[in-house]
Amino acid sequence: MTLSVQIFGTRKSSDTRKAQRFFAERRIQVHFVDLMERAASLGELRRFAQKFGVRALIDPASKRYRELGLTTAARSDERWLDLLVEEPLLLRMPLVRHGQQLTVGLAEAEWREWMAR
Repeated sequence: MTLSVQIFGTRKSSDTRKAQRFFAERRIQVHFVDLMERAASLGELRRFAQKFGVRALIDPASKRYRELGLTTAARSDERWLDLLVEEPLLLRMPLVRHGQQLTVGLAEAEWREWMAR
């Protein structure tokens, strides 16, 4: 079976570009979803949230987080997920999926484990 991954991110995100390069250098098929062109679906984000929690998906250091004044925001997980669908620049990138395996942010050690299996 050929290993393939799905990467959610933006072309401007350096971590997303690093992830793309990591897999390309290992000749692993990448399906890239540019979140500026097509937002991640609520169902897709829920999958990551179930594994890591909604807070792990949010990048509080992002410019968009500050622009929206979210530093003191108190929202339910469901409201955060809705906001992440609307505002993909709030996401910690990249979100990487290989089958049922998921990672948030740069996770090269975990990606190497996927290839070792």
